Amino acid sequence: MTVTIVGSQLGDEGKGGIVDLYGDDVDVVARYQGGDNAGHTVVHEGEEYKLSLVPSGAIRGKVGVLGNGCVVNPRTLFDEIDTLQNRGLDPDVRVAERAHVILPFHRVLDGIEEEVKSETDDEVGTTGRGIGPTYEDKAGRRGVRVGDLLDPDVLRERLEYVVPQKRAVVEDVYGLDVADLDDPDALDVDALYEEFREFGRRFEAEEMTVNAGAFLTEAMENGQNVMFEGAQGTIIDIDHGNYPYVTSSNPTAGGAAVGTGVSPGVVGGGEVVGIVKGYLTRVGSGPLPTELGGVVGDTPGYDEQGEGENEDLAHYIREEGGEYGTVTGRPRRVGWLDMPMLRHATRVSGFTGLAINHLDVLAGLDEVKVGHTYTLDGEELRSMPPRTEQWADCEANLRRFEGWAEFDPATVASEGYEALPENARTYVEYIEDELDTPAYAIGVGPGRGETIVRESPF
Repeated sequence: MTVTIVGSQLGDEGKGGIVDLYGDDVDVVARYQGGDNAGHTVVHEGEEYKLSLVPSGAIRGKVGVLGNGCVVNPRTLFDEIDTLQNRGLDPDVRVAERAHVILPFHRVLDGIEEEVKSETDDEVGTTGRGIGPTYEDKAGRRGVRVGDLLDPDVLRERLEYVVPQKRAVVEDVYGLDVADLDDPDALDVDALYEEFREFGRRFEAEEMTVNAGAFLTEAMENGQNVMFEGAQGTIIDIDHGNYPYVTSSNPTAGGAAVGTGVSPGVVGGGEVVGIVKGYLTRVGSGPLPTELGGVVGDTPGYDEQGEGENEDLAHYIREEGGEYGTVTGRPRRVGWLDMPMLRHATRVSGFTGLAINHLDVLAGLDEVKVGHTYTLDGEELRSMPPRTEQWADCEANLRRFEGWAEFDPATVASEGYEALPENARTYVEYIEDELDTPAYAIGVGPGRGETIVRESPF
């Protein structure tokens, strides 16, 4: 069977930990979109592993697949694999030949474009990893795919076609001298060919490349359980998120079919688990109706740290939750749980179950609030409006909950749901009722042994 893991918010919900939690029942974990802008933190046997490209199941010895919907930076991929091997693990990672390759010039252009946008306050807050430019080339039919690295003639042809175009953008559009770039070899055909042909040789030598759809279908026909692992979250989905403050792919459940080569019926016939953080965070710009405090450079109109009305509370939650980007280290913006956002996410992906994380971070607060609905132009809304400009004008209508005392995560996890403080259970049941979806798991700490497991999606 299949289980699809989807971030229900703006990313950083704890998806990697849930993949790890149910890892015993999984044979194959397949990433279906995104690239090394995804940050997953997994705690296994007391060891913390930070991954940005390798599927989270690799920590548990599961086969990991990067599907055709991913964009793959071979530098990052092999660095992560080598690091895991140096720590005593033996990750088995397969890469779709149809997946597109992030090349050095994609990262160069990502940085240039974001810097130009910052001059007019239009920056999106990207990670600078070249994700967007790579997807642009994919859509523009000028991309380089993983399979191209295996054929020297095809690789040379692809590079000789695209590199002159990128040089022209840097020189003629942005007026920059390639020689002055931090990485001038990023636009040198010969240098790129030598480096990426070597990556192709390693892919071949280690038999890493696959036809993802066929590989996964065969695994399922052989009775293996497959987990589809989404990166980022619903509200930065390029189609269903708050455009243009979005990623360049589809983290929602529909992306699992397109991004791996299995049919929509396979994904829809399995479980779809929405991962919910007990409050709200985001890295980067864009509206956030339930925001507390703010982050300089990200929160619209926020110019000085400490100026927000609830800055002390935002700082407390950020520090308690370790809310800094796994990939970038940037401080995350913090807000109360946003229920219209979760209703939107539930509808888009069809959640059959939830995993609610980070309840321990909220422990000790006198009061916990939730954005229950919005008011926009005098009308109450229960879900997000389709236009980002409308969302920015929404005022959150807050519902208040009594706080709960701090508790020992391991004890509560071992004793089960009833050991959770009563007010925390009230909070969980409110979320379940509003989304008409049961909570399969409740995270009360960062480790696998600090999660209340009420039901396995397998």
